[in-house]
Amino acid sequence: PKVTHIQILQYRVAKKSKIMEALIDAVENGKDVTVFIEVKARFDEVANLAWGEKLEAAGVNVLYSMPGVKVHSKMAIVKKVTAKKESYYMYLSTGNFHEKTANLYSDFGLFTKDERITREARRIFNYITSKKRPKESFKQLGVGTFNLKQKLIACVHNEIKNAKAGKKAKIILKMNSLQDQEMINLLYEADQAGVDIKLIIRGICCLVPGVKGISENIKAFSIVDRYLEHARVFVFYNDGDELIYLSSADWMVRNLHHRIETMFPVLDPKLKKFVKDILKIQLNDNTKSRLLQYKHINKYHT
Repeated sequence: PKVTHIQILQYRVAKKSKIMEALIDAVENGKDVTVFIEVKARFDEVANLAWGEKLEAAGVNVLYSMPGVKVHSKMAIVKKVTAKKESYYMYLSTGNFHEKTANLYSDFGLFTKDERITREARRIFNYITSKKRPKESFKQLGVGTFNLKQKLIACVHNEIKNAKAGKKAKIILKMNSLQDQEMINLLYEADQAGVDIKLIIRGICCLVPGVKGISENIKAFSIVDRYLEHARVFVFYNDGDELIYLSSADWMVRNLHHRIETMFPVLDPKLKKFVKDILKIQLNDNTKSRLLQYKHINKYHT
């Protein structure tokens, strides 16, 4: 009863969606509901438009694609008002609000009311709804077309600096595809500086590991198993104070330059350990993991 507002970004929408039905229930129960629908979501254009019409008919405030840029972030925010104050609850994810793919894909989602995150996430919603760029910068979040790529570059440069200073330096990256040439060259530079780099890349990997004088210490794996590996996780050792980010974005030109994406930090120590434990399992997988090699042999990791 104390919830007043719900906002959600929808990239892919299932034809039969309990989430969309719940949003209609919410507006019928007096909540102020705003749904942004990305019409340019490949393969799901028809379902997205159909749901947009149904939501509008029910009284939901529906917004559609921004010109010239895809909104690929997966976020929802709920506002609760009590006698004392307003509270915001945030859900951020590497995957879509889509019931069908949720049964097939493995993703990470973060539910939080940490004001360091919710405060900045609200700026993204405000930008998408008003089309006015936020005056304040993003510090906790990396946001596509704003600071996402610059934040990633800074994290890699920090590991390079630490490695050159003789400190332990380490990067673990998990994503669908690695294609952005600038980021690949930066990883090559990090390898030559002595940074320990491990990659879990399910699909396209334009970085060539194991080449002497370029990438001989980079280990890259691809895992194709029962569920589609869809999560994006970026871990930077940061001189012992590890930075762990989850993201809607792969390291591709389209994600880093032409989309509204969200990269968000995992701040809670228990959740950090949870994410790292899963990465440890995958890096040690000896059943469905292939070692990516420059000779394209790609044998199973045993």
